[in-house]
Amino acid sequence: MFDNKSRYHRQQQYMVTDKRGRKVIVVGSAPPPLQFLAGYHLLQQGQRTDHLAAQYLNLASGFWRIAEINDAMLPEAISEKNEIAIPVK
Repeated sequence: MFDNKSRYHRQQQYMVTDKRGRKVIVVGSAPPPLQFLAGYHLLQQGQRTDHLAAQYLNLASGFWRIAEINDAMLPEAISEKNEIAIPVK
């Protein structure tokens, strides 16, 4: 279900029934990674977390790490902040 590199790869999967009566496989939340603060970035209009992840982490798909260290459920929630925390690469 998940790529071997995914943090959800080893998470327990469950079969549940959704509101329409369909059986679907769900997975629990992955534990947050141990991250250390590299510093802060002053967010400018139009900057996206995937661009910042590419700049600071050398991995655009690492946007979730920036969201995680900022206690944001979704990367879009970070756009409301002026200053965002950046994790160590």
